[in-house]
Amino acid sequence: MLVEDNANDEYLTLRALKKYNVANDVVVAHDGVEALDYLFCTGAHANRDVRDLPVVVLLDLKLPKVDGLEVLRRVRNDERTRLLPVVILTSSNEERDVINGYKLGTNSYIQKPVDFTAFMDAVGQLGLYWLMLNQPAPSPK
Repeated sequence: MLVEDNANDEYLTLRALKKYNVANDVVVAHDGVEALDYLFCTGAHANRDVRDLPVVVLLDLKLPKVDGLEVLRRVRNDERTRLLPVVILTSSNEERDVINGYKLGTNSYIQKPVDFTAFMDAVGQLGLYWLMLNQPAPSPK
């Protein structure tokens, strides 16, 4: 799952995953409310099975409606999603964002590279690691 409100970053992220042959379907949420609705099967996603979680969430911090740290807080506070891998992928290099992200339980904090090639490589490597190498926690019953 990609939670990203910037259309250019969304496009580049999806392009990088495709370039690195990450074939998983990627659900995109454009704000924090949409992400929470998807993860907790509310709103437009009320008919979705809550046990069908993404393998990983790539989460921007600067989101409309509900910011990324609040999304992370809610994910970690719910038994159904507590173990879901969440990678903060953001342009923020503010120390307080890094500290708060880790305090709230992010699995990783990545500052988006400004350089196009570096961005593509970083996202591609993230995809390969989290979707192909990482051993996820068992799904909740």
